[in-house]
Amino acid sequence: MAGPFAAQHLGDLGADVIKVEPTTGEWQRHVAAGGARGAQINVSFLSLNRNKRSLAVDLKTDAGKALLLEMVKTADVFLQNYRPGVAHRLGVDYETLSKINPRLIYVSMSGYGEDGPYRNYPGQDLLLQAMSGAMMSSGAADQPPQPAGQYLVDAITAYTAFEGALAALFHRERTGEGQLVQVNMLDAIATIQMQELSVFTIGGKPQTRSAEPHAHSYIRAPYGVFQTRDGYISIAMASLKTLGGLIDEPFFADLDDETDSWTYRDEIYACVRQRLVHRDSADWLALFRDNDIWCGPVYGYAELVEDPQIRHNETFVEYDHPTEGRVKAPGFPIRFSKTPSTIERGAPLVGEHTREILAETGRGPDEIDALIRSGVVRAA
Repeated sequence: MAGPFAAQHLGDLGADVIKVEPTTGEWQRHVAAGGARGAQINVSFLSLNRNKRSLAVDLKTDAGKALLLEMVKTADVFLQNYRPGVAHRLGVDYETLSKINPRLIYVSMSGYGEDGPYRNYPGQDLLLQAMSGAMMSSGAADQPPQPAGQYLVDAITAYTAFEGALAALFHRERTGEGQLVQVNMLDAIATIQMQELSVFTIGGKPQTRSAEPHAHSYIRAPYGVFQTRDGYISIAMASLKTLGGLIDEPFFADLDDETDSWTYRDEIYACVRQRLVHRDSADWLALFRDNDIWCGPVYGYAELVEDPQIRHNETFVEYDHPTEGRVKAPGFPIRFSKTPSTIERGAPLVGEHTREILAETGRGPDEIDALIRSGVVRAA
């Protein structure tokens, strides 16, 4: 996910992104996340590859590699997320490509780093979540660690690579100098835990899960998700005196927010849990919000997409895809007053733009046809 998602962000900002994929199609075309398949493009691929053109080419052939190297001469960014060593074997490593185009920004993405003891381990989201320490920051001590409900490490790594590409491009605009940008999933998920890890490394505070399913080991109670009569709500760092008065819990009256909320973390959580089950979520949310208690609903996707703020923000975009019909998907998290993001095209079919891209390199129809017949490239 990380590589395609990073490249999609560049495409959303207006870059002409050429997706170079095998003539059989990128592997994710053939693996449907959640079992969601489409007419010709499954939803997983569809979600990560809008605003790209597809060039389907066999890089294991000399002719195919020559096509790619020719395009590198005029490219701004080359992004790859092979396992370490694969790009070198294919002859598309930074050392090779930077000789062809010294201004090139080469973004290399990996699971654990380009070298080191874990360089050949599979960089998969769940494995990195588990290794990052993040799972040990929430939940009850006697329960197994729980992963995030998103492909969190993939997404964070994609944004990190995207940020690195933009910064390198800005440097090149000032100096004319290209460079290698390396991003790995392990560093990405570790560094976003800046506060938590600093509390551990600088503050010397152990990462200790509590008996109750507290939402974060380094945040005072109450902090978590609580069951109500008809569902769940979340509460974050409430004033204990105020909260105690609202839920009729006298134990909270004399507690100090900054000290006792740590000392009695499990007791506070248990009290809130026992009180909240007697009223509906909407009742608690209205009461708490009126009294400046930080709280919110616990949504599933069905509720999220219908939320009035989500609708107001136009968080989701809709467009027509030539094979998949009307598509509704998350849109653009950044708003630009002068250069707003748009969807110029949906996810491409395998080799949908092969002819178009090769024509831009100066090749005529006969030469392109010959490449297609030879199997070096594929056209939709």
